[in-house]
Formats: sequence, C-alpha cells, structure tokens
Amino acid sequence: MKKIFGAKKNKDPPPTIQDATDGITKRGDTVDEKIKKLDAELARYKEQIKKTRPGPAQEAVKARAMRVLKQRRMYEGQRDMLYNQTYNLDQVAFAAEGLKDAQQTMTAMKAANKELKGMMKTVKLEDIDSMQDEMMDLMDVSNEIQETLGRSYNVPDDIDEEELMGELDALEADMDFESESVPSYLQPDQESELNLPAAPTGHAAVPANQQQEDELGLPTVPQASIRT
Repeated sequence: MKKIFGAKKNKDPPPTIQDATDGITKRGDTVDEKIKKLDAELARYKEQIKKTRPGPAQEAVKARAMRVLKQRRMYEGQRDMLYNQTYNLDQVAFAAEGLKDAQQTMTAMKAANKELKGMMKTVKLEDIDSMQDEMMDLMDVSNEIQETLGRSYNVPDDIDEEELMGELDALEADMDFESESVPSYLQPDQESELNLPAAPTGHAAVPANQQQEDELGLPTVPQASIRT
C-alpha cells in the first residue's frame, strides 16, 4: 500500500519569528554588500567622466554610470522592503512576548489564588475574635495581679480620700499661719538681712588719756617714775 499511495512525509516545523528575522537580516546584509560594490563602481565612473573630454567616450561612461545607478536604486528598494519586514517581525515578536508574559502572570495568579483559598479554610474569623477576647481577659487578670502585688501593707484600704484632702488643706493653713506669725527679719527666706556692725576681732586699743589699772583696781604707777 505504501508503495502505491506513498508514505506521508514528515512535515518540518514552521519557522519561528526569530528564524524569519535571521533570514531577512542575512538577505539585507547581502543587499548592503551589493550596494557598496555599486557605490565603488559609481565613484570610478565619476572620476572617468571628469577626466574624459565631452564627446562619445564621455557619453559612454555616463551610460554605464546610469545603468549602475538604476541597479543601486533597485537594491535600495529591496533593502527598504527587507527592513520593513524585519520591523514587522519585531512588532509581532514583541506582541508574542507580551502574551507569554501575560500567560505566566495568569498562571502565577491562579496558583496564588488557589493557595490563598486553602489557607483561608484553616483560618476562621470567629477563632480570631475569640482569641482576641481571651487575650483581653488575660491582660485584665494580669493587671489585677500586678496591682495586688504592688499594694502597700501599711496603708489601709478604707481611707477616705476626701478626709485626706481635708487634712492636707489644714496642714497648708497651719503652715501659712506660722509663716505670718514669725517676724520678717527672722524668716529664713527674707531677702534683706539686718545691717548690724561686724563683731570686733583682736584686742581693743586703750586710749592714750585713759589711765591703766592693776588687778585691784588701783591706778598703776608708770614705769618711767620708778627709779632703779
């Protein structure tokens, strides 16, 4: 049967965008090389036209140059067409890459969504509220324990605060009365002090006209009147 109808040939996979771009780029490089050769030939003909006198010889050179110019324009048109194809392929490749990125993003988001749904099944809002209430109760109990441990043993619990405030006001009134009954010059916070003379230091000098006395209170005899 295979000999009669023939076997199916294996089809080659279609070229990718990158393969098509590489092929067009090679063709463009070939066209560029041909244009460079034509430019060199045109430069040579230009020099010949300058050196040749006007006449049949010069016209023949000009005809060759015109033929080269036509070829050059044809190759330039092909090169522009190849450049446009390459540009279009680049746009298609960019769009294809964008779609691949979008597919990867959607796949990652689907996986994350599935994972989040699985996690939400294990976490319930009621359990969180219940845990918060238990934490608040524990904090209240902890505060009560701290207050109980920090209570002073010497101060009774049944003291009236209003009575304490009355005693404090009475103490302040007594302090104000005592400060008013003390003379101003004896108050410790008085700014101006008494201007009293300073206490004498050393022995006081005896006036010259005052006669000295002995231990019995009698006037002493001057040393100059005692004869030896």
